[in-house]
Amino acid sequence: MEPLTRVPVKPELIQWACERAGCDETALARRFPKLGEWQSGRSQPTLKQLEAFAKATHTSFGHFFLLQPPIEQVPIPDFRTIGNNLVMKPTPGLLDTIYICQQRQEWYREYARISGDLPVVFIGSSQCTDDIVTTADRIRKALKFGIEERQKMATWNDAFRHFVDQADAAGVLVMASGVVGSNNKRKLSPDEFRGFALSDPYAPLVFINGADTKAAQIFTLAHELAHLWLGESALSDAEIASTPENKIESWCNKVAAEMLVPLASLKSEYRRKAPLNDEAARLARLFKVSTLVILRRIHDGGGLTREQFWAEYKSAIAQLRAISRPGGGDFYLTATARVGKRFARAVVSATLEGHSSFSEMSRLLGIRKMSTFQELGDTLGIRT
Repeated sequence: MEPLTRVPVKPELIQWACERAGCDETALARRFPKLGEWQSGRSQPTLKQLEAFAKATHTSFGHFFLLQPPIEQVPIPDFRTIGNNLVMKPTPGLLDTIYICQQRQEWYREYARISGDLPVVFIGSSQCTDDIVTTADRIRKALKFGIEERQKMATWNDAFRHFVDQADAAGVLVMASGVVGSNNKRKLSPDEFRGFALSDPYAPLVFINGADTKAAQIFTLAHELAHLWLGESALSDAEIASTPENKIESWCNKVAAEMLVPLASLKSEYRRKAPLNDEAARLARLFKVSTLVILRRIHDGGGLTREQFWAEYKSAIAQLRAISRPGGGDFYLTATARVGKRFARAVVSATLEGHSSFSEMSRLLGIRKMSTFQELGDTLGIRT
């Protein structure tokens, strides 16, 4: 029997793959008993073992043939901060999510051009020196997401779904997911990022971290849309309570807050003598946003000091996170939300018309079965 061929991998690359993936090395060692020897250089993995290790650590196989660990950077401007310090090290989940969305965007850009679509008019129509109130009003009108429209809806959750639909109808690819692609085992963390925007005149895209609370997601969408109005791609925290030092992030946060709850309207409605919790809940129902946004706007209007605001905000966040998430749900609604209605319709239509192969559709939508594809088409109102 011929000896197994070993792959000469530098130990520091094995260690780097473990660290970047954030894997539990004890669990990895159970799966790869020779891991300690690979890390020390006492032995080398076989080709099959290295392929399995690359898959387990979500690492590109080619990286193991480098002379030293690469410095991986986010491929778009990164405005994330923790304690006003830039977050420099992205996880594989974040990087893969951006890459997946860039691939989807590239596909849709070509589809839009072939279809004769015109560029989305509002992309890059603003500058961060523009007036906050005026810009917020333009976004509300462009998306038909004014206060009057929202007040016709039962809950702020309904308003958020309407907000997503309006952005989609206006030409924005809105994608929301709490996992990488369609892999439910690869969870995304809102502690790492809340969303990002990929600006493009034909295929503007917003990704929302679906692992975040629903209450926070509405602000994330508004924030990332502000980036698109600037014509700027960006990875953001989009934290409702934050006051970013970066002028672009600060402008986008202010526009998002004003777009959701105009300060002038809040001041005319706010009853200072009422108990804060009751008043925040009432205003949330009125404006159809979360209480998190209302607390932020009360603070912006001078109704809460910074210390009071943070105390109330942290309490509200704790309550939201304590609410258990419902399990299950409609598979097709989830699948559509992950890629966005506009994108899903385009891929399904292109596949049915023979412009896109089934394998390409499967890659773009994360669908493996023809029956699932047909059911998705029916859900989207496309005859298959």
